[in-house]
Amino acid sequence: MKKMRMIAATLIGAAILAAVPISLHQSQEKGLSLSVDSAYAVIGRPATPGSVAGVNRRMNRRAYRRHYY
Repeated sequence: MKKMRMIAATLIGAAILAAVPISLHQSQEKGLSLSVDSAYAVIGRPATPGSVAGVNRRMNRRAYRRHYY
């Protein structure tokens, strides 16, 4: 029974860490610490999915795969 609880607690902890943008860092000075991550997304660069070029490229790729031409 204790083994099942330990496995369940591990899975729940892993699911929370995977869903929330929080990362664990371990250092010799501070030990274990939590930090909130922030995403760095730049809209308008040619390689980003949200740019006009990225949207157009994705639309054309999907149309080619679905034989709409």
